[in-house]
Amino acid sequence: MQWRSLVLGLLLLRLGLHALLALLPALAPGLCLRLRLPFPFPPRSAALGPPGAARPLPGGGSSHWGSLRGGGGAAGRDEYETRYSAAFPPQLRARLRDAARGMFAFGYDSYMQHAFPSDELDPLHCCGRGPDRDDPSNLNINDVLGNYSLTLIDALDTLAVMGNSSEFQKAVKLVIDTVSFDKDSTVQVFEATIRVLGSLLSAHIIITDAKQPFGDMTIKDYDNELLHMAHDLAVRLLPAFENTKTGIPYPRVNLKKGVPPNSNNETCTAGAGSLLVEFGILSRLLGDSTFEWVARRAVKALWSLRSNNTGLLGNVVNIQTGHWVGKQSGLGAGSDSFYEYLLKSYILFGEKEDLEMFIDAYQNIQNHLRRGREACNEGEGDPPLYVNVNMFTGQLMNTWIDSLQAFFPGLQVLIGDVEDAICLHAFYYAIWKRYGALPERYNWQLQAPDVPFYPLRPELVESTYLLYQATKNPFYLHVGMDILQSLEKYTKAKCGYATLHHVVEKTKEDRMESFFLSETCKYLYLLFDEDNPVHKSGNKYMFTTEGHIVSVDERFRNSLWQDILPGEEGTEKVKPNELKAVNFSSNCNRVPDERRYLLPLKSNYMRQIDRMVGLI
Repeated sequence: MQWRSLVLGLLLLRLGLHALLALLPALAPGLCLRLRLPFPFPPRSAALGPPGAARPLPGGGSSHWGSLRGGGGAAGRDEYETRYSAAFPPQLRARLRDAARGMFAFGYDSYMQHAFPSDELDPLHCCGRGPDRDDPSNLNINDVLGNYSLTLIDALDTLAVMGNSSEFQKAVKLVIDTVSFDKDSTVQVFEATIRVLGSLLSAHIIITDAKQPFGDMTIKDYDNELLHMAHDLAVRLLPAFENTKTGIPYPRVNLKKGVPPNSNNETCTAGAGSLLVEFGILSRLLGDSTFEWVARRAVKALWSLRSNNTGLLGNVVNIQTGHWVGKQSGLGAGSDSFYEYLLKSYILFGEKEDLEMFIDAYQNIQNHLRRGREACNEGEGDPPLYVNVNMFTGQLMNTWIDSLQAFFPGLQVLIGDVEDAICLHAFYYAIWKRYGALPERYNWQLQAPDVPFYPLRPELVESTYLLYQATKNPFYLHVGMDILQSLEKYTKAKCGYATLHHVVEKTKEDRMESFFLSETCKYLYLLFDEDNPVHKSGNKYMFTTEGHIVSVDERFRNSLWQDILPGEEGTEKVKPNELKAVNFSSNCNRVPDERRYLLPLKSNYMRQIDRMVGLI
């Protein structure tokens, strides 16, 4: 009978301990964070506190947006620390670098073998794709494909960054010898600018760089042909800026005939306001202010139309009336690169007005789009997230975000708001972990894709790369490895890599967009290539919104003209270190050195985000 009494006693002791543990949170609230359910977010008022103050995410009581239990985390290493804080040996990094280069090579070689001189590769049927002549209304295709060997042009500087001088030289000669822009093709001004014009300028800069940091990328008897081609293309795009009452360009232009009759008068903010980097570089290389003038006029016209109440811009505007047709203000499609190019134009050209517009825009974004707790890595509440709101009221318009918004952590890195970037990146990475890709739109309230396709977009990889460069935290190498493995597993096709038609079902579409080679593969490669000249040469580089690499040097900070816009005084230059003095909500100094090899985001907050997207 003694053994029965002993067992009964142990059982009662165990039950007593469980009861005590259950009571601890109530007895000692300081030991854990209390569960708090979110509630609909009201219009901004004084009661909400100063800009950047913690604000809950709207969710109508949806418990998965509530704060996590257990602020301190379990003692010792939990599963997040075990997985992501492990050593990342140089041999593994080298293998992943080679895998990223192999991914690019397979896509590029497949295009050259099966699709060139067409614009794109159909990776399932191993054939080329050009404009849809039978259906001019097929803008998804015709906005991008202009019958000018798009994928070859878009991939030029990736070949250089990967050190493949022989193929770079061969590709440049092919472009010079075979590509013409004298085509009866109606293309989107924005897409032609960032994909084609930007790549031609980037390759020209690489060829003419006296230092040749990527190896010998010079072209025998090169006579600035790529610069002349860029000039020719830009001249063909200029009619889009004519006959608009606001100075905001038409969205599309025919490369041979100009703006089509009965052209649409509505354009998106990003499409019209993200031309300044490429047009500005062209102007400064040519010594001709025309191109920068029209691009800068468009930016200023859009900026003048922002809301007097919130300072926000919408996403679709009428170029003749200046009326906002689309009143959604967000960081994704239709708006994203407008903000990106305000900052990058300043970085490249040093014009003070660009910096001032960006600072103002960033503060308004923090005031009206940001939800969640004030600090990424401390405190209670929902993690930071940027939502879509009405530009005039700041009221929530919907509960989805799109994959293009994943670029924003990378932009935050450039301004030093690394802490906030860490949290937003972690949210998109959690979605990637769930699906092995980013759906085009994700509904954060329903925890499900609204638009389920994934066209091999680079934005999450780009932010991962930039966050690694800012923090040197091995966590981002693990993220890159996950992304690379997912791409190999789910998108690899017979010839190249294919768009995912549905991120849940993993069905494929027969299309490999050119940005897969110009951006996705490039950022993955650079993430793992620690000794790349981009990182080691001593040169300063910036990436365009299409991932084209541009050297940041004095020649782009000097113009041959005094007045950028008529009737205005010459714009004032800003010294590069002046940006550091800007008082954003957080800054680089908030990431201490001792966290370099720890998780960038505490494991309890990572768990919270994983729970939010339905991973756990």
